[in-house]
Amino acid sequence: MASQGKAASGGNAGAAHTEVPSGGHGGGFPPFDKSTFASQLFWLAIAFVALYVIVSRIALPRVGGLIEARRDTIAKDLGDAQRLKDAADQELATYESELAAARAKAQAIGAEMRDKLQAQSDAERKSLEDRLAGKLAEAEKTIAATRQAAMGNVRTIAADAAAAIVQRLTGVAAEGGAVQAAVDAAIKGA
Repeated sequence: MASQGKAASGGNAGAAHTEVPSGGHGGGFPPFDKSTFASQLFWLAIAFVALYVIVSRIALPRVGGLIEARRDTIAKDLGDAQRLKDAADQELATYESELAAARAKAQAIGAEMRDKLQAQSDAERKSLEDRLAGKLAEAEKTIAATRQAAMGNVRTIAADAAAAIVQRLTGVAAEGGAVQAAVDAAIKGA
């Protein structure tokens, strides 16, 4: 037995010591110890009152001031934004009215230019038509003169051909006046 006590008490010198000394606490978790509840409640009340005073007197006014300042800043920014929006809307309306006026002016200038070019084109066309009418009249006179000359030549050619045909068919030369009268009668009848 003695060897057992020796082994139990110190035979294993290298092993860690895991026993809790029996001298200090009465056992259990100290905040749950019934003997210290009163002092814990007292210090809890003092800490709560101190924290309440610090928060209500220092922190809450600062936070409230920051919230009020932020609210004022937001209200000011919204007012500025509305004012700028109204100014932008007014500028847009002015721009649109000026744009409409510019379009109307451009259309008027375009119509005026189109009318001017149309009048100029009409004048040039009329001048060209007059020149072409003059040339056409001259060409018709030339054609009429050429036709008269050709008809005169046709009469002579027809008379010569008729005289040659008569001579060939009959063997007798036809009389120039009779052939000329027969050709004139044939041309008038056609």
